[in-house]
Amino acid sequence: MSQRDIVVRSPVPIQLGLLLVPGFALMGYATLVEAFRAANTLSGRDLYAWLHVSPDGAAVEASSGARILADAPVGQRLDCARLFVFAGGDPRRFNDAPTFGWLRQLARGGCAIAGISGGPYVMARAGLLAGRRATIHWDHRALLAEEFPEIAIESGLFVIDGRIITCAGGTAGLDLALALIALDHGADLASRVGEWFIRTTPRDGDGPQRASPDARHGTTNRIVLQALAMIEANIDRPLSRAAIARSCGRSLRQIERLFQLHLGQTMTTAMLAIRLDSAAHRLRTTDVPVTQIALDCGFVSAAHFSRRFRQRFGMPPSALRKG
Repeated sequence: MSQRDIVVRSPVPIQLGLLLVPGFALMGYATLVEAFRAANTLSGRDLYAWLHVSPDGAAVEASSGARILADAPVGQRLDCARLFVFAGGDPRRFNDAPTFGWLRQLARGGCAIAGISGGPYVMARAGLLAGRRATIHWDHRALLAEEFPEIAIESGLFVIDGRIITCAGGTAGLDLALALIALDHGADLASRVGEWFIRTTPRDGDGPQRASPDARHGTTNRIVLQALAMIEANIDRPLSRAAIARSCGRSLRQIERLFQLHLGQTMTTAMLAIRLDSAAHRLRTTDVPVTQIALDCGFVSAAHFSRRFRQRFGMPPSALRKG
């Protein structure tokens, strides 16, 4: 199926469902919903209408602490053309069988399902992404790939695979909303909505989620960047320095020399820093136990992880989480 398969050929307004999973990322929600709101305002018509859904029908708290009232509980019959699933933080915490079954029922009925930020992980647990192309926020990509190897995971901003839609979240929610508005009501309105939100440079779905590797690491050396990419892609199961060197077509001595020349540090130091930075990010943004984070970031024990973490950040992992 192509993108045209999700065009809604019905009288306006187009009905949207907004499923909020507790701890959802407010940024991804706001950029997407505000775009549809602006489409209504700029067109002078109610092109879109929406209602909020929560697992139990109660108000839902976002990761920021903001609370949004729900209009309906999961399981209620919805007459919507598209349902957006908003999740964030650690999507593994959400394991609600009634919600998964409800999503499958909506999909069988022809409703397009779109996951935002951590939402694609919820969709995967519901069985909606098997054999599909999909994307997810870069922080959740390794988790999704490990648990659901049958998904063709891409690294772009959003993916429209027929009636299954996935989006990295954050500001990419605006890019997805504009793409849908263009499909529904034309590129001119989508462009005007983009200008409304100071979006001067259009971004396609396959645009990058993160800054380029050379900008993030401060080097343009191709071999060093290739090695760094391998390190980042294998944080949970660190590759040996020799294996990385072989994959880069260099000897270990050569690649160590390149790291010293272009980064001012050994490859071992760079590898450890990448793993510790990843662990620190997870401590700040999830409530996964410290021991599990240590294992997920390639450390053999919590004690070893804690010792290295204190050396880098000047505090134990538990103190960073409390802070």
